[in-house]
Amino acid sequence: MVSSDSSDISARIDMTKPHPARRYDYWLGGKDNFQADREAAEAIAAVFPHIRTAARENRAFMQRAVRFLAAEAGVRQFLDIGTGLPTADNVHDVAQGIVPESRIVYVDNDPLVLVHARALLTSSAQGATAYIDADARDPERILADPTLTATLDFSQPVALLLVALLHFVEDQENPHQIVKQLVEALPAGSYLVLSHATFDPLDAETIAAMNAVNANIKPTFSPRPLAEVTRFFDGLDLLDPGIVSVSDWRPGPGPRPTPAEATGYGAVARKS
Repeated sequence: MVSSDSSDISARIDMTKPHPARRYDYWLGGKDNFQADREAAEAIAAVFPHIRTAARENRAFMQRAVRFLAAEAGVRQFLDIGTGLPTADNVHDVAQGIVPESRIVYVDNDPLVLVHARALLTSSAQGATAYIDADARDPERILADPTLTATLDFSQPVALLLVALLHFVEDQENPHQIVKQLVEALPAGSYLVLSHATFDPLDAETIAAMNAVNANIKPTFSPRPLAEVTRFFDGLDLLDPGIVSVSDWRPGPGPRPTPAEATGYGAVARKS
């Protein structure tokens, strides 16, 4: 099931302007990106060579969080806002691989993501997946969409995923209020999975270089310090190990990147 406000999706795809989802796809080694996306991605990589590692670690954090929620926390419903382009081990792949009855709703406003939505809708026979074409900055629109309420039962716990999304929401767009509004709509026993870019572990020279690149790339990128990321979890109970580098959230065995290479905070919290 796909919910979209536009019948002409292809007309909305602007190949001349970089888009975060397509830039992220490029860093992950995908092919669903255009020249403008690649140029913007390489401009960032030129001053921060670990960006591909950061993208992979963020994706791995999401997969570990979903695996935990499905296998250990008993969550059967997932709302993934800012989905991005399909790649290996999407939310429904992980969740339904553990619990086939899992139900997932994806939300994104990149028309190219919508074009590829079919890959996100390959649900197990026992579960369900759906896609909503909407902007994360409009939580009222998302929460009122009939596709959401037809797919998820809001009398039962829901895992809300805001992964590598909110650093594309500027301060004047009130990202903390957006999260608060979304969380308030969830029943008790629900979870928030959130990751967010940060410059906290970077040296001053790298930060200055990143800021210079950021000033010339649209949409602008808003990394936030730990105190600001912590505010997203106000009123929620953080699960161990709390807010940490995405690489350090319940990692598997073996070596892992440093916080300065992963450059992102990640956490999972429960609504009482």
